[in-house]
Amino acid sequence: MAINWIVALKAVPWSDLVQAAPGIVKSARKLFAGARESAARTAGAAHAGAQPGAEASVEARLEHIETTLAMLGEDQRSSAELIRSLADQNAQVVQAMAVLQARARIMLGVSIALLIAFVTLAIWVVTR
Repeated sequence: MAINWIVALKAVPWSDLVQAAPGIVKSARKLFAGARESAARTAGAAHAGAQPGAEASVEARLEHIETTLAMLGEDQRSSAELIRSLADQNAQVVQAMAVLQARARIMLGVSIALLIAFVTLAIWVVTR
């Protein structure tokens, strides 16, 4: 079973994955930083808008909603870029696994053929 893992690890296009990794990490960091900033800005704006004893005007509330919506849209675009990047990497891994599966089937067929040949040769030597 360990041999299968070794073969699987050797067949993965590590150079492609290593090249794609910095971009994915960078996108993930941007996404998480944006999410933190967005949450902080939203909480700060909501806290500032909800001052005790003061009613927020409709215009201020509308501006707050528009700002929040713009931040959410930017977060969604960042998430979409990250998801696209991860999907591309996942497609590469799936393709590598398909190649591994085909190679494993070939190796199984060759192993069975060699086993049959060995058993046939052993029977032939014993019966001689």
